Amino acid sequence: QVQLAESGGGLVQPGGSLRLSCAASGTILSLYTMGWYRQAPGKQRELVADIAWGGSPTYTASVKGRFTISSDNAKKTVYLQMNFLKPEDTAVYYCYAEIREDTADYGLPYWGQGTQVTVSS
Repeated sequence: QVQLAESGGGLVQPGGSLRLSCAASGTILSLYTMGWYRQAPGKQRELVADIAWGGSPTYTASVKGRFTISSDNAKKTVYLQMNFLKPEDTAVYYCYAEIREDTADYGLPYWGQGTQVTVSS
């Protein structure tokens, strides 16, 4: 019953900004981490950023200083603020979460459907 709902993707010019959102819903007992991966055409999916509930965020080197990940525990939502966007950031961005469901005794990974981010003139 767990679902990850993503939003915020779109087309933006180089140097512009976008904010992605991902809200987890369902029979969630514990939400351990949430984050963002991306996959560009012809490339492997890579971790962009993640944050553990109550922990510190991590970033891939190429986005440090430009992207900021944050979370809202009450809303079970993670955000990715993307500034100074570059064409190289163009990709499908996937929300990721490690969640323990109400009826489970362990956590499992969950993925969103993906949202397209295109950085182009």
